[in-house]
Amino acid sequence: MSSPSEVAFITYINNVSAQINQYLSIFIFLFGTVGNILNILVLSQRSFRSNSCATLFLGSSIANFIAIITGLTTRMLSGWAVDLTNTNRVLCKLRAFVLNVARPVALWLILLAGIDRWLLSSPNIRYRQMSSLKNAQRSIIITLILSILLFSHIIYCYEPNLINAPLKCYGVTITCRLATDLSLMFMTIFFPLLFMLIFGLMTINNVRYSRNRTRPGDISMITMQGPPSTSRPTEQQQRNKIDDQLLMMLLVQVLLLFIFALPLGVQKLYSTITTNRVSSQAQVAIDNFAYNFVLLLNFIANGMPFYIYTLVGGNVFRKELQKMFATARQKICRL
Repeated sequence: MSSPSEVAFITYINNVSAQINQYLSIFIFLFGTVGNILNILVLSQRSFRSNSCATLFLGSSIANFIAIITGLTTRMLSGWAVDLTNTNRVLCKLRAFVLNVARPVALWLILLAGIDRWLLSSPNIRYRQMSSLKNAQRSIIITLILSILLFSHIIYCYEPNLINAPLKCYGVTITCRLATDLSLMFMTIFFPLLFMLIFGLMTINNVRYSRNRTRPGDISMITMQGPPSTSRPTEQQQRNKIDDQLLMMLLVQVLLLFIFALPLGVQKLYSTITTNRVSSQAQVAIDNFAYNFVLLLNFIANGMPFYIYTLVGGNVFRKELQKMFATARQKICRL
């Protein structure tokens, strides 16, 4: 039997968890949905269409948008006891499957963007040729298929109306929960973040190498060929500027992903280690609160890319955003 003070503590923790779920979810939903829609519109512009890294950013933004819609809509509705995924079997399975497929796709595409930047910055011409729009499009399709296969067990595992679980729509058996948690922990968070860090450092090393190296013969070639034309250097400078700004956008996003996505992986690791532990009701309430909080932090990671790109994406991203707003304003005025 729990003491009155413990019952009061459990009630308080559950109420705080419910309030955070209800109101913080609304904020994350609004800024994440608006940000990802603007991201999709900007990255679809002509100046980014032929860029492999921007294409991967676009795919990641679409996946982030789907993750926020499927993940946060139901959490907001649960505050008013109208979340059908908690009671409807089909909606429970469908929502969990789409959400768990979209989240790794969004993260893996950022990882692939990091690999693309590493290839493009490599001094080896064969590696640089692998950074192409066609390869980026192929990698998006392969990533989606792998994510669907990895989390296909959710269709069988998840059931609604559960009581002793962090969510009412959750894995029905310990085996199902372990399969989902381990897949999310390693394949969606730990391994992608680790490889992002590795390829980020390798890209920085390539950039430093390319800037510091000297190429003998350049001066003589310039002397023999005369002054360069004005059109091609300007076009090349524009491409280099876009590449540099995309690299900065990528590195800042990887840093923030470590801050907002890693806690969910740590929590999943903790829940896996303590699966067979007998916990008190107070400990269960604390664990559920921690899970819900780090899960919302993970949704912040899904909603923040647009604001990163706007702040650190340089003039190229902001100019495209301004141009898009100006075009939309002109169309509205014509109406």
